[in-house]
Amino acid sequence: MKSVKGTNVLVTGAAMGLGKLFATRAVTEGAAAVVLWDANEVALRETAAELEALGGTIHWETVDVTSEDRVARAADKVRHEVGTIHVLFNNAGIVRGNGYFWESSPKDFELTMEVNSVGPMRVAREFLPAMIESGKPCRLVNIASSAGLNAVPRMAAYCASKWAAIGFSDSVRLELEQAGLDQVKVTTVCPTYINTGMFDGAKGILFTPMLKQEDVVKATWIAMLAGDPFVVMPWTSRMNQVLTGVLPTRLRDMYLRRVGVYNSMDEFHGH
Repeated sequence: MKSVKGTNVLVTGAAMGLGKLFATRAVTEGAAAVVLWDANEVALRETAAELEALGGTIHWETVDVTSEDRVARAADKVRHEVGTIHVLFNNAGIVRGNGYFWESSPKDFELTMEVNSVGPMRVAREFLPAMIESGKPCRLVNIASSAGLNAVPRMAAYCASKWAAIGFSDSVRLELEQAGLDQVKVTTVCPTYINTGMFDGAKGILFTPMLKQEDVVKATWIAMLAGDPFVVMPWTSRMNQVLTGVLPTRLRDMYLRRVGVYNSMDEFHGH
């Protein structure tokens, strides 16, 4: 795929942050239609107006991805008004608290799993069949996290949700390849902390600055068009993944503690 020009693009979590930037890029690249889903109706309405002012054909809907019924009804509306979605960004996500797991509320960790793990599955299931049937190049992009590659204290539920998201995403990629459906490509995106406000207060990690959301969007976009299976950034996340696979657990823990990974959420207060 050379660009999204002439395709239909859907972005979840589209009202702000990465989602808004993905949608903006789709508009500027000439997408036929851009569908915006988010649970925040006020912010979503503002984003839709901004993108329409840029000349985009925008369809927007207030959608909570934890609701099976809401997702199904919104997806039916998309199929009726827009048609096949060719590029899907599963971007909606949340993070809750910075306490230890036993201090957390069941409602918080259940919601984290619903939004970050089950939500992407629910949305992808609605649109993948038509992607496959279209016979055209299509893309599924799942925004996960480096927290799904390495455990992080005070983030047990978030890590669990992103480990699940990565397992789901890459398994679907392999299933499509196994089924000979090469026109549909899946990209799993695993960044560290991004300056969207979600991780305000998170401590810096050695050689790992807070990522700029524009850089994450650019790297993701390039990988999406190319059909690359993974975006892991920055380079330290890839290195930590390798070390986790080869070092004994005690040595791994010692290293990740010293470089700051295990204390990075001590003062977290993001939204």
